[in-house]
Order: sequence, then structure tokens, then C-alpha cells
Amino acid sequence: MDNLTHSLVGALLGQAGLKRRTGLAMPALIFGANLPDIDAGCVVYGIESLAMRRGLTHGPVAWVVLPLLLAGFLWWFDRWQTKRGTRPEGRLPVRFGWLYLLSFIACLSHPALDWMNTYGIRLLEPFSSRWFYGDTLFIIDVWVWAAMILAFVVSRRIEKRGTGNWRRPALLGLVAVLAYINFNMVTTATARAQTPQRDAIASPVPFAFWQRDMIIEVDGPIYRGKATQRWTLGQGLVGEPEVLTDKPACVHPLQLPMFAPDDAALRAFLFWSRVPYVEREERDGRMVDVLKDARYGGATGGRFETIVDVPAEAEECYFE
Repeated sequence: MDNLTHSLVGALLGQAGLKRRTGLAMPALIFGANLPDIDAGCVVYGIESLAMRRGLTHGPVAWVVLPLLLAGFLWWFDRWQTKRGTRPEGRLPVRFGWLYLLSFIACLSHPALDWMNTYGIRLLEPFSSRWFYGDTLFIIDVWVWAAMILAFVVSRRIEKRGTGNWRRPALLGLVAVLAYINFNMVTTATARAQTPQRDAIASPVPFAFWQRDMIIEVDGPIYRGKATQRWTLGQGLVGEPEVLTDKPACVHPLQLPMFAPDDAALRAFLFWSRVPYVEREERDGRMVDVLKDARYGGATGGRFETIVDVPAEAEECYFE
């Protein structure tokens, strides 16, 4: 999920009462909820970063080590401020045990949320590189944003006024988001059950949480290609499948490494990709094979594709 969502989860956990457990609890919760995304720096490697993201920093070892580092830093920071005479008078005593526990809880919320979308996460790295997919929420869910922002604002206002139970709105916000997630899990399961193909992928769509784009396979001119078909709660599959490309390449995605064995971007893309397909396109005045993933297209599609040079002789429908 996006970092605003992760931050709001940490903030709501604090407003639910956990921020009273120790000084610097809110930084522990908010930073901890975002901590696994320290691997975001690898985007400088371009397409190759697809094989680096959501792996080691999102796995079991990181769940233990990252909160420990964060708690240690916050504990040190509190003592550093004390020595300098800049420690806020109203700050609660800082307890390392609570800092670690809160950082740990917040850090765990991160992979739990990342699992919810179609991008995937390697939950068991470094022990296993298997990808896990929840297919439950779109990567940026405005309804989750709205519920959590509202709950946080109301909680803070009540706290500032000192006229009521400021923890209750935060707790209700967290419960509402959990209920929403459960509803979306059932929606995804229902969409899969109502789609003839067992291996169809139910991809959540922006805003319309009651709909799914079903990624299915259809008979293409050269090989079985990818298509999407909209599913709507209460209506089932609507319309005819929309083929993702009318210009399929003659080469199957899994055949590409034989033509570019030293292409690191290609290896990374295939490791990350869940539903790869190849399309013939004209780029810079020449026809090339572009490897894409059916989960991502439109305006964002260019971020998730890589070009592979296939010899001309292989383009005579090698995979036929």
C-alpha cells in the first residue's frame, strides 16, 4: 500500500491509546509502519528493482531487526535531547521495551497491508522467494484514506478539548477499516468463484470496491494471451473479455531468456511478473518485443515493462 495508508495506521494505533505507553510512542508507531519501505531506494536500478522490492525488508528477519533499530534510535534520541537540555517537558518517560513492542506492532502492519494488493510481497524472504498476493485492495484506496483520516481528526479534536473519550473514534476507525478489508476479501473470493477459469486473477479497481477486473486467458493468434473482463458485485461478469493486445509477439514470455541470457532487467521482470505477455511495438523506428504484465497498464504501464531484442529469424512465429 501507499505510505500515507501505512502512516495513518500507525497514527490511529497511537490515538487508540498506545501512545500513552511510553514517550516517543507516536514516532515509533508511524515510522515503524513505514520502516519496511527502506528498500524503496533500490528504484535507482530501474526495472531491476522489481526483483528487489518487497522482499528482505518485508520478511521475518526484518520484522525483528528493523523495530529493534528504530527503538534503539528513539531511545538514544531521547537521551541526546536530555543531555542538550532540549527534551520537551511534557514527554512521557521513554521505556525501551515499549518502544520496541510498538515498533514491532507497527512494522508488522506494513507487510500485512502490502499483501492486500496484486503487486505481491515475499513474506518469507530470505527463507523463501515465493510471492504472495491478497488481491483485496487497490494499492491506493481512497475509502481507507477517508475512514482513517476522519477517525484521526475526530480523535485529536476530542483529545484537545478534553471533553470525551478520544480513543473511541480511533478504535472505531480501525474496526471500520478491518470490516472493509474483510468485505473486499469476500468480494474477491466471490468474483473468483463466479469466473469459469480457476486461475483467474481478481484485480481490485480504483474507487469501485464492488468491482474486479478479472485477468483471464484467451485464445490468441499465436498463443494463449491475456485479457480482462469486468466483474461487478450482484451482476457477475459483464461484457466480453477485452484482449490486452491485438499485436501479440511470436515469442512466449518464458522463451525470452534464450534470446537475451545476459539481460538482468528481463530476469528481474520475469521473477516479479505474475501474468506476463509480450506485445510487438514500434519504438524509435523499429519493431521490438515489449514484455508487460497484465496487472498494470494504461498511464502506469510504462513503469512496468521492458524491451527485449529478439532476432529477426525468431520472429517468424517461433512459438507456434
